[in-house]
Amino acid sequence: MSARQRFLKRVVIVTGAAQGIGHGVALQAAREGAQVVLADFSDYVEETLAEIEAFQGDAIVVKADLETYAGAQAVVAKAIEVYGRVDVLINNVGGAIWMKPFVEFSPEEIEKEVSRSLFPTLWCCHAVLPEMLKNKEGVIVNVSSIATCGINRIPYSASKGGVNALTRSLAFCHSKDGIRVNAVATGGTEAPPRKIPRNTKPLSEEEKSWMQEVVDQTIDRTFMGRYGTILEQVNAILFLASDDASYITGTVVPVGGGDLG
Repeated sequence: MSARQRFLKRVVIVTGAAQGIGHGVALQAAREGAQVVLADFSDYVEETLAEIEAFQGDAIVVKADLETYAGAQAVVAKAIEVYGRVDVLINNVGGAIWMKPFVEFSPEEIEKEVSRSLFPTLWCCHAVLPEMLKNKEGVIVNVSSIATCGINRIPYSASKGGVNALTRSLAFCHSKDGIRVNAVATGGTEAPPRKIPRNTKPLSEEEKSWMQEVVDQTIDRTFMGRYGTILEQVNAILFLASDDASYITGTVVPVGGGDLG
C-alpha cells in the first residue's frame, strides 16, 4: 500500500477503469486507501480488480454501459449497496473514435462521438448528485481534454467543451452543498495499445495521414515537446480528488505540457 493515504476509507467511483488513464487512477486510488468502484463495459475491468486485490486493496467491479443513464444509475446504486456511500466520482469514459476533417463525419458518427465523450460524464454526474446532496459533501473530477481546440476531431472537441461547461456549472450550483467539481484537461498521453480499439476498422492511408496531423499538432503546441505519461495525468486527477485541493472548484486544469487547448 502507498505511504500516502489520502483516500482512506473513501468510496471512489472510477469510470473507464479497464484501461488507460482510468486504470491508472483506480490502482493509485486503491493504493491510497480508497474503496474503489471499478466501472466499465469491458470484461478487461476484471484484470484491474485482480491487480488491486494482489496488493490487498479494496475494490468491486460494476459492468455497465455508461452511454446510458441506466448504466450510470446502476454504478451508483451498487456503490451505495456495497459501501454505503459515494465520496468521489472520477469520470474517465471518452475518447475520439475517428480523426478526420469535420466534413468527412456522417451524422451517425457525430452522434456516436457525442454519446461516447459527453454523455457518460453527464449521466454519471446526474446519477451521483442525489447521494452527494444527501451527504452534504462530495468530489467530482471529470476527465476532459486540451483538444477542445484541435484539428480533425471536432465532434470530440465539442463533447469535451460540454464537459468543461458541465464542470463549471455544477461547481457554481453546488459549492453551497459541500460538493467540489473540477476537471483535468488531458494532453496527448502515451499509453499501451487499447485492449478494445475505439475504431475497429483498419485505417486507410488518408485516415492515417489525418491521424498523423493530430499527433503533429499535439507535439507542436506542447511547450515540452512530448506526450505526457499516464502517471502524470493520474497525479493531477487524484490531486483534484483529494483534500489537497480543498479550495479548488469549478476549474479545468490543463495537463498538456504547456498546451492550454
